Parts: sequence; C-alpha cells; structure tokens
Amino acid sequence: MNNSMYQSSIPPFIHVLNNLAVILEKGAAHAEAKKIDPSVLVNARLYPDMFALVRQVQIACDSAKGGAARLAGVEPPVHEDNEKTFAELVARCKKTVAFLETLTAAQIDGSEDKTVTWQTRSSSKSMQGLPYLNRHVLPNLYFHAVTTYNILRHNGVELGKKEFLGNP
Repeated sequence: MNNSMYQSSIPPFIHVLNNLAVILEKGAAHAEAKKIDPSVLVNARLYPDMFALVRQVQIACDSAKGGAARLAGVEPPVHEDNEKTFAELVARCKKTVAFLETLTAAQIDGSEDKTVTWQTRSSSKSMQGLPYLNRHVLPNLYFHAVTTYNILRHNGVELGKKEFLGNP
C-alpha cells in the first residue's frame, strides 16, 4: 500500500496534537502540585527572544489546521489567539483535532503536486503539496510541539519521551 498524502498528514497531525494536550495537562498538574501560578508556566520561554509556551501551542495548532486546510482546499477555522490557561490551550488542541477529523482522504489525496500558497508575516510563499507537507508543515508542527515540551521540562515538569511520542 502506498502512503497517501492523507495518511502522511492528518493522522500524524492528530497524534502530535493529542500528545501535546497530554503534555499540557501534565504541566497543569505540576503547577497545582507544586503550588506554582500556572500563568508562570504558560508564559515561560526558553530564551528571551523565543515565543512563550502559549504562542508555541497556538502555532503548533495553526500549523496543523492551516496545512491540512490548504492541502484539502478548504478554509481553516479561525481560532482567536486569546488562550491564557492550560485548560484553554488543551481546548485549542482538541478543537484543532476536531477540525482535522472532518477532513477526508478524498479531499487531501492527490495534493502532492498541487500548488499551495500561504501568507507569512512578511511575504507570500508557494510550494507544491508534498514538499509543503514534508519541508514546511510537519517540521513546524514538530518544532513548536517539542519547544512546548522543552519549556515545561525545563521548568521541572516530569515529562519523558513517552509523553512526546505517545502510543504508536
């Protein structure tokens, strides 16, 4: 069986976002157990010029929903970037997963050669579907998910590789 664009995108996106929700829930539990103001962790960053945890989660979700929507040729849902708590960040992951679950293989398969165009903060970019998925969307999703993990781990949350990888 060939690996389709759908199989290469939607299941991995859902898997990463579900694992990210678990990581965030562990962050919330850690804050409660250690009597740390949760906003300290939600606003933590690895280095002053990097985005805070809250923004890392927003970008991870946006990468998955925007990438999937562009490959499927549909408009992604708009999620306001107003999360301030672990619960709100977990809800954003779950809303994104719910959107991804509405997309079908028929919408995404065959998008390997489709020209995908998107707007960055400074310019418009275009790539064909397969390189867009493999060189842009997946790396962005993993980067922001692992950075979220690293922020929490750096701040003492007991996380291991199993939380990041989840169940196969």
